[in-house]
Amino acid sequence: MTERKHNFNAGPAALPFSVLKTVHEQLLDFEENGLSLMEMSHRSAEFDEVIEGAKAALTTLYEIPDTHEVMFMQGGASLQFAMIPLNLGAGGAYINTGTWSTRAVAEAKTIGVAHEIWSGKDGGFRRIPTAADLAVPADATYLHYTSNNTIYGTQFQTRPTSNLPLVCDMSSDFISRPVDVSAYDLIYAGAQKNAGPSGVTIVIIKKSISRVFSGDPKTPKIMRYVTQAEKGSMYNTPNTFGIWIIKLVAEWVLSKGGLGAIHTENQEKAEMLYDVIDAHPRCTGHAEVTGRSLMNVTFRMDSEAREKAFLAHCTEQNMIGLKGHRSVGGLRASIYNAVPKESVANLCQALSEFRS
Repeated sequence: MTERKHNFNAGPAALPFSVLKTVHEQLLDFEENGLSLMEMSHRSAEFDEVIEGAKAALTTLYEIPDTHEVMFMQGGASLQFAMIPLNLGAGGAYINTGTWSTRAVAEAKTIGVAHEIWSGKDGGFRRIPTAADLAVPADATYLHYTSNNTIYGTQFQTRPTSNLPLVCDMSSDFISRPVDVSAYDLIYAGAQKNAGPSGVTIVIIKKSISRVFSGDPKTPKIMRYVTQAEKGSMYNTPNTFGIWIIKLVAEWVLSKGGLGAIHTENQEKAEMLYDVIDAHPRCTGHAEVTGRSLMNVTFRMDSEAREKAFLAHCTEQNMIGLKGHRSVGGLRASIYNAVPKESVANLCQALSEFRS
């Protein structure tokens, strides 16, 4: 096959090579059933093992308590932006740390009241708020935040606390570090950043929400968590192929020692890259040091011309996905779980070659 590239894309993003190899080997004949999984019924015993295996792997990874359950949905985080206020009630409190939380607030406001209790927009979304920055209204129905921001390269190092139900968009740092699931009422994550392919949204939800509907009575059935829970994530035909890959990725993380081990690897990769950027005379990191992301490293060079030349050099060195998001420009390296240290080392070497 063609030499594999060093993939720094923000999403869809790198997948573990061993997972891709398993998919390659079983694509035409899934576990010697004479069919591809993509051809099988989602009601079959074979797929039932897949979806239950995916739930089990995630439950083991996160030590998910019996008070919560795992669901697989479609529509990405964007659908969750609407489902959350429809199911939990209007009046949520939102911490706005970037593009995706901005969209979450806007969608909630189309449904009812939404409180934007903090925004980093005026500062260019360079930092994460401290506890002292947050004043949560007493009448808010839940507290929502985005744990990691792919575009701006910021990440919460600790979860915000309040007496409200806690809701988190973990799309771009899902299964990258340990999390106390019991502290959350709802976690959701588009799989395409770090946990699998595009087209699947993972939801970890408290059963008090998923088993009893108390939201807007006009909410369509398909947008009610209780509908999805009662039907075992199969109210409509699920993304069977994507759920299989999530299962394989979760099992891969388990094989590496679990979330603690993968978090250590991610810290090492990020430290390696940030050290080079901080020492580079022509580079400036975007995010403030205390809120830097371990998943998405954002930075700029001292001119757009130099950035363009650097990107061309990286392309020659078999590295892709390093151009910053179109809304902000600059450079961005997404170093998710499946991006090996070798790729980060190659990027560091390329940066060193652009010092003069």
